[in-house]
Amino acid sequence: MPQPFDPRGTQVGAAGADASAPGAAVTGAAAGNAAAGTVVASEAGTSAVAHPAVRRGGQNPPRGLLGRRWAVVTLGLVLPVLALAVWQAVTASGLVPAYQLPGPGAVWDAATDLLGRGELGRHVAISTQRVLLGFSIGALAGLAVGAVVGLSRLGDVLLTPTLAALRAVPSLAWVPLLILWLKIGEESKVTLIVIGAFFPVYTTVAAALRHVDPQLVEAGRSFGLRGLALFRTVQLPAVLPSLVAGLRLALAQSWLFLVAAELIASSMGLGWLLTDSQQNGRVDRILLAIVLLALLGTLTNGLVGLAEKRLLRRWA
Repeated sequence: MPQPFDPRGTQVGAAGADASAPGAAVTGAAAGNAAAGTVVASEAGTSAVAHPAVRRGGQNPPRGLLGRRWAVVTLGLVLPVLALAVWQAVTASGLVPAYQLPGPGAVWDAATDLLGRGELGRHVAISTQRVLLGFSIGALAGLAVGAVVGLSRLGDVLLTPTLAALRAVPSLAWVPLLILWLKIGEESKVTLIVIGAFFPVYTTVAAALRHVDPQLVEAGRSFGLRGLALFRTVQLPAVLPSLVAGLRLALAQSWLFLVAAELIASSMGLGWLLTDSQQNGRVDRILLAIVLLALLGTLTNGLVGLAEKRLLRRWA
């Protein structure tokens, strides 16, 4: 019966276990490649291979001042605060007319006005709902198709040329087609965001799976892992840093595609607020929508970062 391995790649088990039993040891090449991967025992006795980038988070932890959370937060706020101060100084000095660039105070007043009428919360909620729904569907589809393309030569040959062509289509080019096919309801808007979220995840996962160390895969197969079990316990942890990077890009793309999606005969959302304010000459509301999109994008990106830390701890 195969014996489990500890995180350092040394064999552990009951005293007197025969390490030479069939399937009990990893191939010599995989066992000797401690820098490339580690065989880790699970509670059920099956083994998973942890990629070193997963164990270490892909980089050495920062030291000194940059290793302190308060310092990181403070330094991250320097540029936004400086930009806000310059914005206030430019508008207060009259260098730019107020009708072209309202000051931060005017944008704040526009926010309180919309908030008092109950419109701002509704715009933020509907846009966030569309982004999260489209992002979730697109990311899952991208992971599935990326796995097929990255692990199967046949899938690569069949799908890569077509997907490469579709990826080059601009987001606005899909709008009239989606209106004809799905009308002007939520389906067309969410579908456009799904398209935006799909390609970053698909691209990063497919490319990363092609470059998984073959010795890691061979180590997993020596413990009887095949198909989905091999993907879940060996290959997916190995490409986790690339997957998270793809999720971050997909989330950013989702917010970008949101504005295009809300051009489809929408009456709510931050994208609609942008276009409606442009038609009415409300520059203060345009800037408000831009600031809210930036804040929401930063917040959701931070949530992906928290999820990344949990996943790295799980496979560390």
